[in-house]
This record gives sequence, C-alpha cells and structure tokens, in this order.
Amino acid sequence: MEIEDLAARIAAGERRALSRGITLVESTRPDHRAAAEALLDRLADPDRPGALRVGLSGTPGVGKSSFTETLGLRLVEGGQKVAVLAVDPSSARSGGSILGDKTRMERLSRERAAFIRPTPAARHLGGVARRSREALLLCEAAGFDVVLVETVGVGQSETLVSRMTDIFLLLLAPAGGDELQGVKRGIMEIADLILVNKADGDLAAEARRTQADYAGALRLLRKREIDPDDFPMARCVSARTGEGVAEAWAEVERLAEWRRETGITARRRAEQAGQWFEEELRAGVVDLLREDRALAARLDRLRAAAASGESAPAAAARAALEPLRQALRGA
Repeated sequence: MEIEDLAARIAAGERRALSRGITLVESTRPDHRAAAEALLDRLADPDRPGALRVGLSGTPGVGKSSFTETLGLRLVEGGQKVAVLAVDPSSARSGGSILGDKTRMERLSRERAAFIRPTPAARHLGGVARRSREALLLCEAAGFDVVLVETVGVGQSETLVSRMTDIFLLLLAPAGGDELQGVKRGIMEIADLILVNKADGDLAAEARRTQADYAGALRLLRKREIDPDDFPMARCVSARTGEGVAEAWAEVERLAEWRRETGITARRRAEQAGQWFEEELRAGVVDLLREDRALAARLDRLRAAAASGESAPAAAARAALEPLRQALRGA
C-alpha cells in the first residue's frame, strides 16, 4: 500500500514524492531494490507519451551546468516542465561526491516547473549513475516534458548516456590546435548536435572557427540511418548570454519530431530497454553469486588470483561462473 501511495503521488507530480522515489531506486539495500522494482512496475505505462530525453556531455569546465540552466529556464518560460538529472563525479578514494550541480543552477532550481536531482556516479563508468535510467522513468511518470541528463564530463567514454536518451548533445569550448584529436571520433559518432559554448565576447570569432572545424569533421563521418540529411550538425551557443540556445533547441525539436514520425524513436527505445535488461542481468548474476557466503569467498579468492597473476582474468571469471553452470545442468 505504501508503494501504491508513493506511485500515485509521483504520478500526481509531487516533487517530494519524486525525490523519495529516486532515493529509493538509487539505494543498494536488497529490500529497497525490491520496493524500487515494485514502484517502477506500478508506474509503467506503455501508452504514456513520455518526455523528450536529452543527454548532455562535454569536457570538464566547458559550461555544461551553465548551459543546462540557460536552456532549462528558456524551456520553463515556454511552458514546459523540465527535470535535470545531473551526475557528479565521485572520489576514487572516499567514494564521496560534491553534488554541487543544484547550487550551480540556482535560478533554475527556484522554478516550480523545474526539478534538479544531483546523483553521484559512484564507480559506474560511462558518465552516468547505474540507476539514472530508473530516475529518468520516474521523472517521466511525474509528468515532465523534457528530461536533461547531464553527465560527469570525463571524455570520450561517455557514450552510455546515448543508450538512455533520444537526443545526445556534445558541448565543447572554443579551442584551436589539437582539440579535434582530443575529443576523438568515438563520442563524435554518437553526437546529434555539437554545440560550441562560450561563443561570446573575445571568444566569438574562435567559436565560429571551431564550429566550422567540427562541421567539416562531421561531414567526413559515415551517414547514420537515424538522421535526416542535415544531421548531425555543429552550432555556436553562449550559456552566458543565451545567444544561439533557442536556435539549437529548435534543431533538437526538429530532429526529435523527425525521429518520432519515422518510428526511429520507438525502435531506439525498444533497443535501449533490451540493452538495459542485459546490463541488469549481468549485474544480477554477480549479485547472485555474492549472496551465498561460500560463493562470495570463492569469488574473492579467484579475484585475488587474477590480481596476483596466478590466473588469467578470463579463466578466473569462467571458474567463478561454474557453480551457476552446474546448477543449470542439474535443473
């Protein structure tokens, strides 16, 4: 009954209930995981239109939070409800996170039509937290029109966010020299729009040159089936002045509409759900092996053997899965 009440309050758009629901899905306690799964099942609605899911990544210091706030304020002024899931890097030593994104988006955090949730990345790679997908679904259930997922910002490994969003924005700063090489091809291949930020003042001319460089680089990439003729593209924006932000968002909406009309969005979301299932399955296998004390101790011994070089990591992993193979054969 408590889960049903929480689900009803989230569906009614209560912010405190949404915060509580996200806290629940982020918890690692076994009883909380069971409750979180029940909550997600209760809120599942295949007929719900859903929000426009937008991922945003970029190098540290490029102005991701400033751009997110400027864009969020513009969307709120246009009558839309905006949720921001901001993933903060976690310390490799202590595991702690500053979680300062809400502070950096002070103006947006005061808007009633906006919701900002900072989340620690913990040890999860790919620029997002392990439960970011579930938090995104809760925001959709709460009636938000747009969900912005702002990643940690650590470089070209941040491709995981494209597996949970409809549109992926790559934010870059005006730069010369080796900037194209620094970004690498991997993350550029999944970007729908490359936005050169800080295109104002003394950096305006440099920003236009950088935009031209990326526009040329994008034309050299292989054509993707998920794009209309003029995508992906590069644009100049200024999070400080707001210049170019409305035009960039118009391109996002145009691309989103084209993908919805062609069925690409529905197909991609189905593929993303399948990938999510497989990732949860892999993580669940490890959790299952660690539930039994004897198996957990065996896992630790095999891990130590791999770490010391006594056993090849692949062989140690295969040995770790042997109890599951035997159980399946005997079933």
